[in-house]
Amino acid sequence: MNLFRITADVAHAVAIVILLLKIWKSRSCEGISGRSQILFAITFFTRYLDLFTSFYSLYNTVMKVLFLAGSIGTVYLMWVKFKATYDRNNDTFRIEFLVIPSIILALIINHEFMFMEVMWTFSIYLEAVAIMPQLFMLSRTGNAETITAHYLFALGSYRFLYIFNWVYRYYTESFFDPIAVVAGIVQTVLYADFFYLYITRVIQSNRQFEMSA
Repeated sequence: MNLFRITADVAHAVAIVILLLKIWKSRSCEGISGRSQILFAITFFTRYLDLFTSFYSLYNTVMKVLFLAGSIGTVYLMWVKFKATYDRNNDTFRIEFLVIPSIILALIINHEFMFMEVMWTFSIYLEAVAIMPQLFMLSRTGNAETITAHYLFALGSYRFLYIFNWVYRYYTESFFDPIAVVAGIVQTVLYADFFYLYITRVIQSNRQFEMSA
């Protein structure tokens, strides 16, 4: 355990809390991709199957439960409780184009051809591209609420910080997982354009608001 991983996990938890609070307080899931949230729920469910078979640490268990509960809760709010506010017309990315290749890749490239290992590998590949429906939705609508932008920034920060975690572990523990590293880099690259938009639009608009207040 190191500071980079803890900070990354905190950023991930913050992203989930931001999203849940946004939906609950506004009683609306406008601007959020339900398809991305389904992919995240699948990701955490398949990754944390060992939650029922193995115990590593209290921290590990708590974070797994938090991420699982958060993703399932988000799916429930979007597809059940506030489904009338869900923008299906703009959330049209074909997620089978992400799920099927992730399954095939996990069956071909994995550390060990065993069920739990293949499921973990599949979750790594799927998480790398799970945000694509959300980014596609943003490209169609042309804008995003500030709170949605904060959610995406926190989520992207989580993956970006994990790169530093892998670098740290490589130099201190000689640990290197090519599957996780490559998938993490791909995921971070997908956020790159959004990071630029976040800095140039959201932060600058906040500064302009403060100056005019």
